[in-house]
Amino acid sequence: MTARARTEPEEATVPLLAAEGLTVRRVHDGATVLPPVDLEIDSGQVLAVTGPSGAGKSTLLRALLDVLPDGLHRAAGTVRWSGATVPRGRAARRWRRARCGVLGQDPGAALNPLWRVDRLIVEEFAGDAAARAQRVEALMHRLGLPPGLASRRAGELSGGQAQRVALARALCADPELLVLDEPTSALDRATADLVAEVVRSRRGVPGRGVVLVTHDARLAAELADRTLVLAADPRPAPGPAAQARSVRKPIRPTTQPPVPVTGRPSPSARAAAVPSPSPALSAHGLTLLTPDGTPLLDLSDLELPTGGWLAVMGASGTGKTTLLHALAGRRPPAGGQLLLHGRPLPWATRLRDPRMLRAVQLAGQDTVTELNPAHTTGRSVARPLKVFHGVTGTAGRERARELLEAVGLSAELSGRRPPTLSGGQRRRVVLARALAAGPDVLLLDEPSAGLDPASARVVLDLLDRLRRSGPAVLTVTHDADTAARADRVLHLTGRRLTTRSPVAPDHPHHERTEHPGVRQHHG
Repeated sequence: MTARARTEPEEATVPLLAAEGLTVRRVHDGATVLPPVDLEIDSGQVLAVTGPSGAGKSTLLRALLDVLPDGLHRAAGTVRWSGATVPRGRAARRWRRARCGVLGQDPGAALNPLWRVDRLIVEEFAGDAAARAQRVEALMHRLGLPPGLASRRAGELSGGQAQRVALARALCADPELLVLDEPTSALDRATADLVAEVVRSRRGVPGRGVVLVTHDARLAAELADRTLVLAADPRPAPGPAAQARSVRKPIRPTTQPPVPVTGRPSPSARAAAVPSPSPALSAHGLTLLTPDGTPLLDLSDLELPTGGWLAVMGASGTGKTTLLHALAGRRPPAGGQLLLHGRPLPWATRLRDPRMLRAVQLAGQDTVTELNPAHTTGRSVARPLKVFHGVTGTAGRERARELLEAVGLSAELSGRRPPTLSGGQRRRVVLARALAAGPDVLLLDEPSAGLDPASARVVLDLLDRLRRSGPAVLTVTHDADTAARADRVLHLTGRRLTTRSPVAPDHPHHERTEHPGVRQHHG
């Protein structure tokens, strides 16, 4: 069945961008990944593409731009620009370079980590040194990026900063077509509003158009002239919305008793899951710096009780991801002590023994770099089972499929590689891999980013259940629904962690409350 953009009747004109019968299939077995899609947008319009995670939104963008990953191919369909067909191959590449500015769903992976921010932004901009510097300054100011960030390398940016730098890069040459894939997924509300204003400013501008993929219903309603809704895959391998209803197998933590994975916990069940006073993970005198020495966090204490759920919020670039990487051992801090169940835990992973490595697991934000593109998802999830628990062969493969189903993914995806998955699907594969280790502490960086509401609920309900008899959870998030699940919410601002009440999804402002789990050293 062909999906079409919904729009009001209007006079017949030649669309700025149109696609007819665009179809994508897998190379190795011919399975349809994207059923035939028709779309069009006129000059000055914004097209929003929505639908559940895994429905094919990012695949549609890649098919439009002729940049499908290995393993997928455009089996049918035509793309037209101002009425002229855009052939595939070199012609499509010339069209992209001349007409398009693109922000992908994984911007950090698209930026050369060794290049400075200013070089990245103006790479495709024609002009002398003064004009290029002026363009960088204007775009960074428009997107709320501090001037000092221009000299920093891409590999030193937070997820939200990388997202805005990639957007500045896409905007730099004032492209006729702006293609944005989840441009606000890693941003706080205030920063997301800056991005929304960029899109809004292009509406009604002759010769300009925007294709916007988003799960943010508010953003789509505010900005879109047309909306294209992609449905979940109706074939036997169900999409996330169907999976949320069909998953019934329990997830069996390797070192814990079975717990259910479907349905939301009742208020009484959640009340019974009060964390014990013994901290699973604690940090004392924690000090964080950026790679160039800029302070992010000063002499702070943090405690994560056994069975607890702690959420950390804050503006983009304040150090939330750096905090998780420090606790996980990926980026040791400038100072402080870390304890696991009251015993010293080395900051660096190379100094942690296998028991320690198993106990603290991180599901990172950048799903492209988190997963080996050459490994199937099943192999990626099965590896911790082998390394930490000696589970191999048929048992390991079956367990990996159970874990994928537990996070709302079809077991059929176990045979696919990361480049053929959506961003939301990869995010859940990363989570399933972390769960496979059977951790005591689960560190999650934006676990609901890139997920539709139904898929996000599957993940959050699972975490609610697991922590009652499994890992304590520490979540970095900008999402109020995710933070509302936590027992405590910390706000990272001004190089301090301040404690707040759990966040209600539609009420972003809360009174500060004191809590003994977070302390600041002063003086």
